Amino acid sequence: MSEAEDVIIVEVSDYLDGALKSPEKDAVAAKIAADPEYKRVHDEMVETRKALSGMQKARAPATFASDVTSTIHKRSAGRFFARRTFGDRVPFSALLVVAVIGLIVIGFLMWSSETGSLKRTPDHAPIKDPVPIKTTP
Repeated sequence: MSEAEDVIIVEVSDYLDGALKSPEKDAVAAKIAADPEYKRVHDEMVETRKALSGMQKARAPATFASDVTSTIHKRSAGRFFARRTFGDRVPFSALLVVAVIGLIVIGFLMWSSETGSLKRTPDHAPIKDPVPIKTTP
């Protein structure tokens, strides 16, 4: 493909995509009407677009990912997929909720205990007037 043909393809493609402004669009339309090379490229692109638009999109089946995973697991004898751990089977958000509830329960138990390790009570107040210690000079 020559550089001139590349330029023609780019211009005609932009024309068909509607990416050109009005003066450029009019110039390319005039070239398509007058120049046989522009006309040939334009007709090829229009035919290609028609052929592509007539095709249906192929979609993967809903179970495609699980089918591929199970096939790989069978053929590899488990080399690619190790046993699933507890963290793989249980969602992270469920583990987080259980951990937060556990911390709240532990905090409540510590706060309500007799030793009161998380609360400050007035009976544990520091001594205001300590006995002075005599020192000799």
